[in-house]
Amino acid sequence: MTVGAVAALLREGVLQILLLASPLLFTALAVGLVVAIVQAATSIQEQTLTFVPKVIAILTVLIFLGGWMFTSLGEYTIRLFRRIPEMADIITR
Repeated sequence: MTVGAVAALLREGVLQILLLASPLLFTALAVGLVVAIVQAATSIQEQTLTFVPKVIAILTVLIFLGGWMFTSLGEYTIRLFRRIPEMADIITR
């Protein structure tokens, strides 16, 4: 296995992580920003107020995108396992 192939595997893994995590992270960021603006406008400074809306929003995103996330991760895992014989051939040489 060449250095380029290893770099491609790492790049594909990092891209997969970003692809799966970004909807959840952006949802939490957006909900946190909206709640912070509402808190600033109403002078309510309760720290735990952001927790419940974020959890509800993230669970909603997981309900709608969870199937796609698991399918995408499963396809990536299958591609990775199919490369194992190629990696073993190169290591045993």
